[in-house]
Amino acid sequence: MRIVIFANGITENPAAEVERWVQPGDCVVAADGGTQHVLAAGLTPAHVIGDLDSLSPEQRAHLEAAGTALHAHPPAKDETDLELALTWAAAQPDVTQIIVLGALGGRPDQALANLLLLALPALAGREVIIADGAWIVRCLRGGETATFHGQPGDTLSLLPLGGDATGITTTGLVYPLRDETLHFGLTRGVSNEFDGETATVSLQTGLLWCLHRSR
Repeated sequence: MRIVIFANGITENPAAEVERWVQPGDCVVAADGGTQHVLAAGLTPAHVIGDLDSLSPEQRAHLEAAGTALHAHPPAKDETDLELALTWAAAQPDVTQIIVLGALGGRPDQALANLLLLALPALAGREVIIADGAWIVRCLRGGETATFHGQPGDTLSLLPLGGDATGITTTGLVYPLRDETLHFGLTRGVSNEFDGETATVSLQTGLLWCLHRSR
């Protein structure tokens, strides 16, 4: 099962994002204000998770009538609505992939916090991506390998998170890495490029953001 989560960031064209990312059989989830994007795209979320302060009484009644499960949390909470949605998604059985839309744009603090959520311990072992326009972002953990599909000239930036990322080996990139270290706070991994249609990144230890921009 794939879960597609709509967050409450900027989504210029929700219908286009749905066309690109949502497949038949996907479980569509809204992190509170992300409900507006789902409804604007002509869909009804299967679940809405958060403090629900972004829903009007009319929207809440419409969702309840449509069979949407509302997971209400108190407004005074330690987690963002997206963190709650991701934690819920990670706990579902038979999840093969989690895709997050609408997580970037707008407030820089929220956008950065959303990117950091990719490192949630609860997501270990799950394939989770944040998608925004031409960009997709993944967080690779030690011992994992990720494969990216694109075109020659696509950008792939590799940024260590929370400390050095060691034992990085890549294929399919113009500037390959062979069992190398990217140091936290330095920019060596920015703006590498595909030299074909497929690139792979393997990591031995640490956490590594992988940011792929399609041409």
